[in-house]
Amino acid sequence: MPCQFKMQSHPRPVSLRRAAIEAQSYQDKAFSPSIESPVNAVERKTLTACCVAEQYDLKRVADILRNYHYKLDPNSTSLSPQVVHIELPTTTGSLPQMMNGQTRACIGDVFIFPSGTIVAWNVAEETLIHLATKTLLPAVVNPHLERLETEDLEYVEDLSKDSSSMKGDTIYLGCKSGNGRNQAVVTDSAEADEIQRALPENPTSDVNITLAKIAFSSGLARSTKLAVLESLLNEYFESTRSIPTMLSRGKGLPFTRSFVLQKTGQLMSIRAQLNLYSELTDSLPDLFWDSRYELGLERSYDQVGRALDVGIRIKTLNEKMDYAQEIASVLRGQLSEQHGNRLEWIIIALITIEVGFEVRRIYNEKRSSLSDVIL
Repeated sequence: MPCQFKMQSHPRPVSLRRAAIEAQSYQDKAFSPSIESPVNAVERKTLTACCVAEQYDLKRVADILRNYHYKLDPNSTSLSPQVVHIELPTTTGSLPQMMNGQTRACIGDVFIFPSGTIVAWNVAEETLIHLATKTLLPAVVNPHLERLETEDLEYVEDLSKDSSSMKGDTIYLGCKSGNGRNQAVVTDSAEADEIQRALPENPTSDVNITLAKIAFSSGLARSTKLAVLESLLNEYFESTRSIPTMLSRGKGLPFTRSFVLQKTGQLMSIRAQLNLYSELTDSLPDLFWDSRYELGLERSYDQVGRALDVGIRIKTLNEKMDYAQEIASVLRGQLSEQHGNRLEWIIIALITIEVGFEVRRIYNEKRSSLSDVIL
């Protein structure tokens, strides 16, 4: 059945990094010879990441997908506790029944990460958004659908290589058979069986490709999650941008105690999501440490991070949060000052009342003594 979910179209900001790469790519095409390499002649496909929540409960995700009759971990990578993998048709739709009769070229891969991010390879964006915001919504923790963040890259399936790499914003996915089982040309079936038994037992090509996709997907999911935190911090700055101007004019800050506590909590939450409760700052996610395969997954993960400036963005985000921390300190100082001033006025009022009672007592005593003298 076709997907009925319609995504609102919002203009997406274009980073200077992406604009520079696209400009350079245009110049290369304009001034280079018209002869294209076999890789450049291959169709370029899209890799899309979508972050909709602070976290995904992967156990709940797996239960939901089983109820919809999706096959989990179709290539048996044994990484299902750390990432959930399913296959979807490349055309718009969300039901696994649509894949009946589809060739491998018409099937895309979807990876769900615990960071609240879904990454889809060669899957329609409408299908991805429907899956993230509708189908898997019961499995999210602290959703932020109003701040849904998406990022995309291009990739090429390179049939001439068995290793994957990344150049610019394009991933070159090595899809060559890893053990050469399909390259032997024999006519006798008994000889073919003997050759097959003699070949080493390496992971199949599908498993290798899937693991490479997981590595690249994890790097892209990291960037998309970071973009959500950047958006949250920008909203924090927008809500506090008037504070430096007020201070420079010597004015007091007309903020309530609840406002100060709210802003302090928002900043602590952003910093915790960046440095404590996620793998954004880790050099390699835990799922790769648990993998039994040695396929250079760390290299693929790092390539996406360098291409999307993840390390620089994390450093910049921490520096911005240091400045935001100064604003929060000013707010807390203002709150303490207001509380101190309030206590001082309360003390002054109590002393004034006590002095008034004492003056009245003295006055009454004097009046009584004068009355006694007159009598």
